Amino acid sequence: MRILMTGGTGLIGRRLCAALTARGDRVTVLSRRPQQVAALCGASVKSIQSLDEYTPNIEFDAVINLAGEPIVDARWTAQRKQMLLDSRVALTTTLVQKIKLATHQPQVLLSGSAIGYYGMHEEQSLTEDDASGHDFSAQLCAAWEQAALVAQDTGVRVVLLRTGLVMDEKGGLLKKMLLPFRMALGSRLGNGRQWMSWIHRQDYLRAVLTLLDDQTAKGAFNLTAPQPVTNAQFTQTLASTVHRPAVFFAPATMLKLVLGERSDLLLSGQKVVPQALSERGFKFEFADLTSALRDLLK
Repeated sequence: MRILMTGGTGLIGRRLCAALTARGDRVTVLSRRPQQVAALCGASVKSIQSLDEYTPNIEFDAVINLAGEPIVDARWTAQRKQMLLDSRVALTTTLVQKIKLATHQPQVLLSGSAIGYYGMHEEQSLTEDDASGHDFSAQLCAAWEQAALVAQDTGVRVVLLRTGLVMDEKGGLLKKMLLPFRMALGSRLGNGRQWMSWIHRQDYLRAVLTLLDDQTAKGAFNLTAPQPVTNAQFTQTLASTVHRPAVFFAPATMLKLVLGERSDLLLSGQKVVPQALSERGFKFEFADLTSALRDLLK
């Protein structure tokens, strides 16, 4: 399969490139630094620097759209929010336009999203049937998804990847937490009652490949493990896995002062379940957090 990928040089994108090329797919990655793509993603992976290079005569069988500026790394000023929108919504809109103009249209577009789509909730279990929220991250995800769904107008199968916290010891949230937890400085965030919906990197990759290949799969899919946990449960499970105590907590007031509006991502959460994947018979290799962390940190 000939695949165009955006966001391919990120940690998850690199792992997905490796999984695709390992099974014989031919991958092209959109990157602002195309000279780095082969080193990061694999020697056989090609690169383009701009979507202007995706001309109508170029043939792709599938497009995987994972591009987007990191959402937590900088304070949400008006300028930063616009950058987050442009890197997701504007890029996806341009990508869909290119797909529509293609002489050989891709059969499927897998487009990134996140469980932030649902907004902030306390105890409600959320499935793909639930509505979007009203905070900034929810509005961002909803606009991102709507931009991708336009591709359906010309018969392209669109799959929306509502991704939770991907557990990977080499990057993301887990990598940031490992050092303080190994130094016995791990702490819960606020009251610890907020839900964390996570997924082991291997199950994420397996789910994406399944949705790529299943010609009947379309619409939104929650890419989360079937057993979400509270922040307090996550804290104790990680501490136990690295054989250290976790007796501290980060006060909500401090997090709000330091992070501003972004603190909502840490102090609120969503209890998300993968209903659509489960209905298709997808079996998670790591359904519970304990087994996932033991595998990642073995």
